[in-house]
Amino acid sequence: MVKITDVARRAGVSPSTVSYVLSGKRSISAATQRRVEASIRELGYRPHAGARALASSRSNVLALVMPLRSGIHLPVQMQFAGAVATTARGHDHDVLLLTQEEGEDGLRRVADSALVDALIVMDVQLRDARAPLLRALPLPSVLIGFPAEADGLTCIDLDFTATGETCVSHLAQLGHRCVALLGSPPEVYARGTGFAQRTAAGFTAAARRYGMTSTVLPCEPTRAAARETVDRLLHDHPDLTGAVVHNEPALPLLTEAFQQAGMRVPEDLSLVAVCPDELAENAAVPVTSVAIPAAEVGERAVELLMAKLNDRPVPDATLLPPVLTRRASTAPRASAS
Repeated sequence: MVKITDVARRAGVSPSTVSYVLSGKRSISAATQRRVEASIRELGYRPHAGARALASSRSNVLALVMPLRSGIHLPVQMQFAGAVATTARGHDHDVLLLTQEEGEDGLRRVADSALVDALIVMDVQLRDARAPLLRALPLPSVLIGFPAEADGLTCIDLDFTATGETCVSHLAQLGHRCVALLGSPPEVYARGTGFAQRTAAGFTAAARRYGMTSTVLPCEPTRAAARETVDRLLHDHPDLTGAVVHNEPALPLLTEAFQQAGMRVPEDLSLVAVCPDELAENAAVPVTSVAIPAAEVGERAVELLMAKLNDRPVPDATLLPPVLTRRASTAPRASAS
């Protein structure tokens, strides 16, 4: 079994210095800290969790605040949660998953309980009532998502504004002139959920720049709602030839509804989705898509939080650029080919 003295010997420091690096009780030079951390990794040293918590007055637990609100697609949420849990374990931390509506009172209760060292907060709204409290709490926090006013907060997410723009740009380059965004269920927009609002804003702004006709419609992920939404869309916009779907469970239902309405993909309708790669790849017609990088966002959120716990500087905002993968569902507009 590797001991702390083994780590100290390999790093060329005293055992107490290794303890200080682990506990954060004293300021250690960056070079020494890197040397100790490298020795820990190379030797596979795993300090006793109880001893570490006692020495550092920490619980070695992170709270993941992931309210299971209506309209949110659970499988994607769990990809975030899995990445957070896996990365946290790499830092000898466990994760307390909070799935209830943790408003201001809930966050204050968690912070006062001494159960956790830090917070990761999901399902961020543009006017998020939790933001002022997160700025004031003694616990460090990272938000997966951006409120409208993000000053004083540490936030990370896919750049959803750029995502909407990227989808429209792809369709514009293929010659499409009338496009629609079929988005999350209505309640997601009604709450002011950041990712939905930002995608719609980017989509609309880009369509305006390209001189395209565009519309944004929310959609419930049911077969009846998908058919009703498509029928309404084609009635109001008979020249429609391009669609962006930002609603994972509704994607196959909307594709089916378009086909039932006589729209072939991609001959009559080019389809782009914002969704996990596996969903796009396994569709009946593989869908051109911008991937949701849930694993990367979850991992980097934990890394940001661990840096904050160890008093290392972090950027206030981390926006991951969208990456569009072209597949069989998009093609030049027929009249432009």
